[in-house]
Amino acid sequence: MGGFIENLANGKGITTDEVEKQFFQTMRPTSLLRRFIEPDEIASLVTYLASDLSIATNGAAVRADGGVIKSAF
Repeated sequence: MGGFIENLANGKGITTDEVEKQFFQTMRPTSLLRRFIEPDEIASLVTYLASDLSIATNGAAVRADGGVIKSAF
């Protein structure tokens, strides 16, 4: 049993790389990363936020979106 992307690719008869490319071209054209975020990248963010290194970060909404929002202004 594959994941969502694998099932979508199989249903369309294309590769998972092609699904990813099409998604970012049509649905997330402003993404700076232009790829899906890996689970270990989310884990790294969580590890940082749970560590003493993030002591000055409080009450913040932290996004791991690959740079979809280019600027706050």
